[in-house]
Order: sequence, then C-alpha cells, then structure tokens
Amino acid sequence: MKSPTIKQLKYFLALNDTGHFGRAAEQSFVSQSAFSNAIRELETTLQTQLVDRTNRNVTITAVGRDVAVQARLVLRDLDSLVEVAQGQNEPLTGELRLGVIPTIAPFVLPRALRKIRRSYPDLDLLLIEDQTQRVYERMMDGDLDLLLLALPWQMRGVEEEALFRDPFCLACHEKTKRVDPDNYRFNRLDSDSILLLEDGHCLRDHALAACKIRNTQKVRRFGASSLLTLVEMVDADLGITFLPEMARGSSILRNTRVRLFPMRETSYRTIGLAWRKGSRRAAEFRLLGDFFKPAK
Repeated sequence: MKSPTIKQLKYFLALNDTGHFGRAAEQSFVSQSAFSNAIRELETTLQTQLVDRTNRNVTITAVGRDVAVQARLVLRDLDSLVEVAQGQNEPLTGELRLGVIPTIAPFVLPRALRKIRRSYPDLDLLLIEDQTQRVYERMMDGDLDLLLLALPWQMRGVEEEALFRDPFCLACHEKTKRVDPDNYRFNRLDSDSILLLEDGHCLRDHALAACKIRNTQKVRRFGASSLLTLVEMVDADLGITFLPEMARGSSILRNTRVRLFPMRETSYRTIGLAWRKGSRRAAEFRLLGDFFKPAK
C-alpha cells in the first residue's frame, strides 16, 4: 500500500488548523490549486474522504480528525528522528524553533540574541511570539522545539528549567491621585482602579496571584490587548497596573509618564524554559537558557 508523503501530512494539518484552503495554502507557501491537488492525492492514497467540500466552509470528516491526530504523532516522531541525528553534531547548530510570549520577548530577546549569534553562528534560531497556551500547543504538535515563558503554567508532557525571578512593580502615572506609590495599600484602591491584560495572557494570571489581588471589583473589566496598550492606558492615568521588573528602562516606557515602584519580595513571576519531555536536545536547551539570564 502506498504511504502518504510528509508534505501531504503537513498540508492536511495546515488545512485542519485553519479550516480554509486559501489560508492553508498561503501558510504552506504553495498555490491553492497545488495545495488542493495534494489533499486529493492524500485522500486517494488513504482511500477515504478527509474533507467535506459540500459546505461553503471546509469541514474535516470524523475520519479526517482521527487522521490529523495520527499525522501529528507521525511528524513528532520524525522530529525525534532528526534530533537523534543532530545529537551527533556540535551543540546549538542547525535549526531551533523557539516560542516566546509577548511579555518577555521585547525585554529579553534583543540582548540575548546578540550574544547567541556571536557564540553560536551556525545556529538557525527561528522565533514565534504568541500567548502561552498557543505556543505550548504548537510545541506539543511539533511546530516548536522550545519555549521561553513565565512560570508557573499548567502543562503536561514537558520538562521545565527555571532561569530567574522577575519581580512585579507597581506602575502608575507619575502624578496620579489614585495611589500613594510609596505607601501602597491594596484596600485603599477604588473599584476599577487596576488595569490588566485581557484573559489569555499569563501576565494577567501571574499578576493576580503574585500581587495577592483577590477582590476582583478592584480590577477593571476591560482588559488591554497588549502590553503597549496597557502602558498607554496607565500613561493616560486611567488606572494603575503591575509590570515586570524587566520592563524598567525599556522602550515601551520611553516618552511616557509611567513610573515603576518596587513591591514586596514575594511578588514575582519565574522566567524559564519548557520543552517536550524526553527531548534529546535537553542539554542544548539548558545551555541556551544561560543567554536569557540577566547580566550579573
């Protein structure tokens, strides 16, 4: 029996993820006609219908959903095969796909990447920036090798390596009347005084936990879609927030009237790495982790 090709499986997973032939073809860097032909060839090879084309929207059949699950496992095993082969090479060479969350990337990557390029010029480091849950899912699907993220975060089937603590700071407008930053008291804040990122950003969850925010009436229902938006809202004195220490002195605060004030020592998040359990590149990942640590 003829077997599917790796290309066909990757194309089908792209279609399964996007639910649209055009977007899946674009994501796969091929024409839509070539992409459609590859999917038909895959269906012919497997002698089953994977996609229902009778509706305006693409629908993956029940068999197709099962095939997608197995295809991810097959591609993940192929990644492991490559890791075995690359394990004989010099460390940190070849391609490495790193997922990083947006509340870390702009503060850590610029400095770290310069050092990594100087030390390992043969490393082809590909970066994907997205929310924690999304990069985690992409790693478990085999699209990413390694994550740089904030811990704790509930993940299964991974190994973690804590790198350093990143304290939270009280962030407010320099002339705000909402809070006395030198004598901060949570219970003195008015309702809707605290601004946070919207649901899905781990910085929101970590700030709520680390800063002991239990009274949700203090938190404004509207959540900022990005860290830049959050800073702009604080700069307009619409409320206060809690930013990581690594944001201090960064471009995101430049030309604003937002000031950061230290909080108690127990208010922090942990920056770390995560990779699929059992990866043969674990030693390389730990080596790479040293570059993300703050300069001493």
